Amino acid sequence: MGAILLEYAWVLLVLVGLEGILAADNAVVMAVMVRHLPGEQKKKALFYGLAAAFIFRFAALFMITLLVGVWQIQALGAAYLLFIAFKHIYDQRKGQGDGTILKVKKGSGFWTTVLKIEIADIAFAVDSMLAAVALALTLPHLGETNIGGINAGPFVVMLSGGLIGVVIMRFAAHKFVQLLETYPQLETAAFIIVGWVGVKLLVMTLSHEKIHVLPHDFPHSFAWTAIFWSVLVGIVVVGAWVGLRNNKE
Repeated sequence: MGAILLEYAWVLLVLVGLEGILAADNAVVMAVMVRHLPGEQKKKALFYGLAAAFIFRFAALFMITLLVGVWQIQALGAAYLLFIAFKHIYDQRKGQGDGTILKVKKGSGFWTTVLKIEIADIAFAVDSMLAAVALALTLPHLGETNIGGINAGPFVVMLSGGLIGVVIMRFAAHKFVQLLETYPQLETAAFIIVGWVGVKLLVMTLSHEKIHVLPHDFPHSFAWTAIFWSVLVGIVVVGAWVGLRNNKE
């Protein structure tokens, strides 16, 4: 029993680390979504939006087999993130080309923003839950109790990892909001990251077994993981350098 519990603890630790990595790029998207809200409403929108994510992560474990088959969720998430990224860059370039200063447009209302956060988290949660299932189902069963067709032991590990991931994403998003408020010049880099996360969801959609444009295992392969994180780090480094340079000028 001691060895089994140690295995459970190790898988949970790995899962929390994985959730933390996945939460990093997701948190940037959340920060961009709430950037237009005034003061305390930013924190409230993140709180309400991600509180609903707790409920969804729990429900997702019961519906994981159904969600795996609904590739449209990730397709819509990819389309939305790519749209807002390209729209921001287009509006910025258009304003610079006209020689005018871009005015801050009125963004979505508070509850509309909360809804957008929840919808985005649904798309993110599919990838997160699949990773959790892949890890936790390798664990030995504890007892005979099943929850949602999954043994209670692995189920608790998957649920714990998913909920901890939401907490990490909540606090990471808050830090990114503060960063964008302190260095507004980094906003373009943040939107490029949003677009790159959209590409990530697009790759997952194209590799879905019902689409099969890309190999099914490609999104979780070493090659794509290396490409994704290399480009993401490159965007951060270049964006920070350009933003700080513009700030000094």
